[in-house]
Amino acid sequence: MIAIRPAHARGKADFGWLQSRHSFSFGHYYDPAHMGFSDLRVINDDRVAPRAGFDTHGHRDMEIISYVLDGAIRHRDSAGNEAVLRAGEFQVMSAGRGILHSEFNASNDAPLHFLQIWIEPRETGGEPAYQQKDFGLQPGLTLVVSPDGADGSLAIRQDARLYQLLLAPGAVLDFAQASGRRSYVHLIRGSLQLADVQLAPGDGARVSELPAYSLRNTGSEPLQALLFDLA
Repeated sequence: MIAIRPAHARGKADFGWLQSRHSFSFGHYYDPAHMGFSDLRVINDDRVAPRAGFDTHGHRDMEIISYVLDGAIRHRDSAGNEAVLRAGEFQVMSAGRGILHSEFNASNDAPLHFLQIWIEPRETGGEPAYQQKDFGLQPGLTLVVSPDGADGSLAIRQDARLYQLLLAPGAVLDFAQASGRRSYVHLIRGSLQLADVQLAPGDGARVSELPAYSLRNTGSEPLQALLFDLA
């Protein structure tokens, strides 16, 4: 029902300017036991050196979510979008039938730390789309991504929802999982007890066939995580 993906077991990439940890198979890292979970295909934990970044490259038929933890991303794409994405902001780029983009650390001296997430769309093709938003630091669960843009969330082309989870020390939240749904929890900061298992920063947890479970901050510092509700 709950399968832990330890942070230390993730794939690794070291390009000098980029230090990356892959929760699922990506690039040169291949593990047939970790190809994704439901429609969730990629969670890359990326650290980018000052002034460095990803040169212009293409994507298609993928919902790409970026979440900046520290620093800022300078984004530019072939649809005419140019933006700076700062710490705390989420970005959704729906690649559709195809889009070119570049991502660079916007700082000349500070490192960039962000999560890049890919979710496979329910249908291919369509016009590329771009969205960006800071959802603040509300305690509990905040809906960030959804299939219909509910409650001011960013819309993606898949029956998947992404929540930001923030818990103060000692706080507990109960999550009800609808019948036939699965969830994936990625811990960013803090110490999390998920049902009867313990997670450390960078750990992930696949949760299936469990109608409800508790999320408890067992540490002395605020907890930050992402929770994916998946078909």
